[in-house]
Amino acid sequence: MGGFLFLIPVFIIGFFILLSGIFTVRQQTSAIVERFGKFLSIRSSGLHFKIPVFDRIAGRINLKIQQLDVLVETKTKDDVFVRLKISVQFQVIKEKVYDAFYKLENPHDQITSYVFDVVRAEVPKMKLDDVFERKDDIAIAVKTELNEAMINYGYDIIKTLVTDIDPDVQVKAAMNRINAAEREKVAAEYEAEAERIKIVAKARAEAESKRLQGQGIADQRREIARGLEESVDVLNNVGINSQEASALIVVTQHYDTLQSIGEETNTNLILLPNSPQAGSNMLNDMIASFVASNQIGEQMKKENEAKGIGKTKTKRRPPPNREDDVAY
Repeated sequence: MGGFLFLIPVFIIGFFILLSGIFTVRQQTSAIVERFGKFLSIRSSGLHFKIPVFDRIAGRINLKIQQLDVLVETKTKDDVFVRLKISVQFQVIKEKVYDAFYKLENPHDQITSYVFDVVRAEVPKMKLDDVFERKDDIAIAVKTELNEAMINYGYDIIKTLVTDIDPDVQVKAAMNRINAAEREKVAAEYEAEAERIKIVAKARAEAESKRLQGQGIADQRREIARGLEESVDVLNNVGINSQEASALIVVTQHYDTLQSIGEETNTNLILLPNSPQAGSNMLNDMIASFVASNQIGEQMKKENEAKGIGKTKTKRRPPPNREDDVAY
């Protein structure tokens, strides 16, 4: 009975030792098995066995695509400090798991060193604007350099991306001011052009309005003159002479004007003088002025003609012939 009790712990220990020889490897992962510290085998995904105590799992390698973000600060050709964020996507080559596990102690540090080296060799050759425009060239240069270096260690560089370019704060503020000034300049040019178009259109409209207004006034005066002429002809046909007809027309227009003023309720127009006799006097004064002007003109014409006739042309007598005066 005592011996049976002694075997129970032995069986339990043996069970756990046997159980420790069973292990699993996850998908997209490789396990490195060593025996007494020496490389034994590489196990892929699935259920595996190893000799307990003698064999051990030295490590596991991730076969998925991984990403490493590297922040690099450097100076451009025009002496501007800029920070670049380089994202490196890499993967362990399945056939080179041994190299990836045993040749590199820390692959992330190795990749970071190469990224720093390439970026600080390429960016100082470019101006700040070129860094933004040619960021793909920087990414290609980093990928090429990394591929050549890391392929020997079992790593494949899938893609390199320049995900961020961050200049110095003062430089960024200056660039924003330049951009804002440029946009304000363009906006001012567009506003000036719009204002010019408005002024030209307004001037053309005013010119057309004045032309039509002048044409309307001319047509109006032409019709008024034609109406006055017809009115005088009608009055002459009934025995009223031209002067009386003109006075009658003035009086009639005077009363028409007073009537139109009276129809307006809020008008402040005052017609001075406002009597029919004043209109007739004004007409008489105008006729008298025209008659006097014609008389003065006729008098001046007669005087000029008289002065022209009074002038006589005198012929100069030829000098006497001296030979006729000589006495022999």
